[in-house]
Amino acid sequence: MRPPSAAPRGFTLPVWLAAAARAALGALQEEPFSASVALELLQPPGVVPIPVRAAARLEEGLALGESCCDPGEGLDLTRGLVVWVLARWLPGDGPWLQLEPGEGVGVQAATGEACLSAYARRLLEANLRPLVPSGRRLGLTLVLPDGRRLAERTSNAAFGVVDGLALIGTQAEVQAGADPDQLARTLAALAERMAVPGAGADLVLVIGENGLDLAPRLGLPPELLLKAGNWLGPVLVAAAEAGVERLLLFGYQGKLIKLAGGIFHTHHHLADGRAEVLTALAALEGASGPTLATLHGAATVEAALAGLEQADPDLAGRLRARIAAAIESRCQAYLASHGAPPAAVGAALFDRQRRLRVCGPVGAALMERFRGAT
Repeated sequence: MRPPSAAPRGFTLPVWLAAAARAALGALQEEPFSASVALELLQPPGVVPIPVRAAARLEEGLALGESCCDPGEGLDLTRGLVVWVLARWLPGDGPWLQLEPGEGVGVQAATGEACLSAYARRLLEANLRPLVPSGRRLGLTLVLPDGRRLAERTSNAAFGVVDGLALIGTQAEVQAGADPDQLARTLAALAERMAVPGAGADLVLVIGENGLDLAPRLGLPPELLLKAGNWLGPVLVAAAEAGVERLLLFGYQGKLIKLAGGIFHTHHHLADGRAEVLTALAALEGASGPTLATLHGAATVEAALAGLEQADPDLAGRLRARIAAAIESRCQAYLASHGAPPAAVGAALFDRQRRLRVCGPVGAALMERFRGAT
């Protein structure tokens, strides 16, 4: 069995959570502090030393472990994110492991439970269970001190996750959306799909996991869906060259708005300009100076549009329609500038509450066509 390399592109948030938890358990059991802990990563299998920053007993029966996220060379929201785990022994009967969300950890709005992926739970169980004495129960409080602020830059709320970052991830190693390897994987998936006999000329390019979950719920056929990362421009061109004639872009409004400004690589570390695009399009809809200043100063596109909707619902509706139409126009221009075959490219935008808010003219027609195909 080949262990994964010590530093491939970096590790996902569940790995740093498990490292902090392992360090906290060690301190709880009065182990000498070590600057790294050995973790079985499970996916891929192998034991790897993961750095931790601190671990100490705070009082009898209570200890703290700390790690700091390093996603490697890829561009990732979690870079430098501090992770704390408080470990304590629990009295009475019950499960051997109990998890509590602390500050900055996203919870499911409906239940209040910490939002952890199945991989994150398995990682904790595999690395902690052998160290917990028989008959003892371990309680872990998970804390991301900066998680609440960073969550504002995600679409967590579209999955019903509030108050912080979701502890998600399906494997140990980071697969960065801005990484060229991510583009290669998407292009390979597109080529494989188009090679299937009878694949047809229709495609729904879904931006991110949120869109992939929401699209079928809105009646879009699963067989038309292809998940895309941040390299939207090259994927659009490749799709047209592969024979796609009707392509629907289905994604979160706060990300797809970049395309309305001609930004076709959408990772925030490489290019932004969302506030500028939003205010420029609002000005074209007749918004005044104070309104433009408010839009430009909003923390997110989501907040800007929500505030405008309260102040002037008609303007907000017109602005959303203009954004969607501008995305479609820019996509057509992008294809033409790269010598790609013509294709009908539509846009469908949803918000963080999982509501489809607007379609462009082409997008509306494609939504009707694709829904009718189910």
